[in-house]
Amino acid sequence: MHSKDALRIADDRGYDLVCVAPNVAVPVCKLMDYSKYRYDQIKKAREAKKNQKVVTVKEVRLSPTIDTGDFATKQKAARRFLTDGDKVKVSCRFRGRMIEYANKTKELFVKFAAGLEDVAVIEQQPSLDGRNMFMQLGPIPEKKKN
Repeated sequence: MHSKDALRIADDRGYDLVCVAPNVAVPVCKLMDYSKYRYDQIKKAREAKKNQKVVTVKEVRLSPTIDTGDFATKQKAARRFLTDGDKVKVSCRFRGRMIEYANKTKELFVKFAAGLEDVAVIEQQPSLDGRNMFMQLGPIPEKKKN
């Protein structure tokens, strides 16, 4: 059907001519109330946005010379973040000559992750970036029930 005929029919019936698939060999158009169509699309998008889960990243800072009590406290905080469904970024900033402890800190990060292996999975292995070392932990994905 020619576009002029389709526009005339749409005008006679009080509808709008909406092009649904413009990028095909023969464009596909529909007769519809465009404002109602837009309202439905916005409503669907809002509903989809409501059902999304926002994942936040919490940060836990360690030191190469951290004591066992402080280490346990940081691990406990990270466990709480992970059980709430947040990701945890473990970081360490080396100041001055502390960069010499980089290998020791990497082992510390692995020990930190090992203590949380029941609630966390390592998403990013410990890596040195300038004077900072980072590692990212994420919560273990829940198994879907059939």
